Amino acid sequence: QVQLVESGGGLVQAGGSLRLSCAASGSIFSVVAMKWYRQAPGKEREWVAVITSSGVADYADSVKGRFTISRDNTKNTAYLQMNSLKPEDTAVYLCNARIRPDYSRDYGDYWGQGTQVTVSS
Repeated sequence: QVQLVESGGGLVQAGGSLRLSCAASGSIFSVVAMKWYRQAPGKEREWVAVITSSGVADYADSVKGRFTISRDNTKNTAYLQMNSLKPEDTAVYLCNARIRPDYSRDYGDYWGQGTQVTVSS
């Protein structure tokens, strides 16, 4: 089995920072792209950032220059450093990863359970 577990969410004032983690564990052969999404109440899920296995990153315009995605391939873990947070960043942040389990030849999309980020004004 494969699991993704997010951590690091919480309550922060506008202008503050948080660092989220997404750890993939279990019977893993390979992890390729790791992504962060977010979903605010009453809104559609929004893509936030992606990082490839070689470290190439991309961001949604709404977070570019404020958020930084990184990963530690030895730990199968991705991070999202969020600076200059705004109230509109409030959402559940979810991790997504493209993973090949060691019992399969196929890659699949896996999701974590999400971590709440609340930014107060």
